[in-house]
Amino acid sequence: MPDSVYKVIELVGTSSESWEKAAKAAVDLASKSLRDLRVAEVVELDMQIEDGKVVAYRAKVKLSFKYESGG
Repeated sequence: MPDSVYKVIELVGTSSESWEKAAKAAVDLASKSLRDLRVAEVVELDMQIEDGKVVAYRAKVKLSFKYESGG
């Protein structure tokens, strides 16, 4: 297998239902504009709270994808 280079980006997905759906939202959106996604690592979980109630789950996700040079 030839040598490869991968780029890593961070995204934050949100969901009103769960951390899993928040992480999936980040991956789903990234897959629409990035090709060859390889690994998604959840690095942080938190919640948004309003009036003492959880209104959103947030998942910070590091995504890696194969880097392709333009020329």
